[in-house]
Amino acid sequence: MNKELLHNKNCLITGATGGVGKELAEIFAKNSCNLILTGRNIKKLKMLKMNLQSRYKNLSIFIEPCDLSDLKKISEFIRKCRKSVITVDILVNCAGIYLKKPIHKTTIQEFELCFNINTRAPFILSKEFSKDMIKRHWGRIINIGSSSSYSGFRNSSAYCTSKHAILGFSRSLYDELKEKNVRVFSISPGSIKTGMGKLDKSQDYATFLDPKEVAKFIVDTISYDAELISEEVRLNRVILK
Repeated sequence: MNKELLHNKNCLITGATGGVGKELAEIFAKNSCNLILTGRNIKKLKMLKMNLQSRYKNLSIFIEPCDLSDLKKISEFIRKCRKSVITVDILVNCAGIYLKKPIHKTTIQEFELCFNINTRAPFILSKEFSKDMIKRHWGRIINIGSSSSYSGFRNSSAYCTSKHAILGFSRSLYDELKEKNVRVFSISPGSIKTGMGKLDKSQDYATFLDPKEVAKFIVDTISYDAELISEEVRLNRVILK
């Protein structure tokens, strides 16, 4: 891993107070990245910022809550980011919502909420901040998918649809931006030991992936800067009997 590569880069993480988002913020901070952190809970964002700044004294951290299901709020978030940070070098689309319901009980509003957070928000943020990366001829966009990006599971049609879509988006964006030295990564983990993971009662939570390992893997993966690139990665579980 090339630690110097990330030094002083501006990194935007959505879903920063969630299980994986929080671990990513920690590792990027450890690698001397300036952080732009967003989530829905301002109290959790403030606590995360305070915790990181107490240990990484020279770290620049900008926090701003945002409801990624709301187009107007996303636009306002982008405006505030531009005013405070100006440019983004690394974008991690980590925020997500999990919906487990049979299709006949899933409302159109729930489908739209799931799709807007899991797919539309990454599209909008990538559209905006990839302009910085193209201009500087360097950038990283990391889209957090799921094992549901590749498979269909009962009672989760809305969620699986949104995660299939983020995979297709990542594949397209990878091809579009690769010649501009902007690298796009689709990282699709299996179930993770997070608050979202606890919502799935059909699996054994004890067998889920460690969010610290997932975050470390992601940062390691984007830290190659020569010819090697892993554009699409699936992170699976090994269940030992």
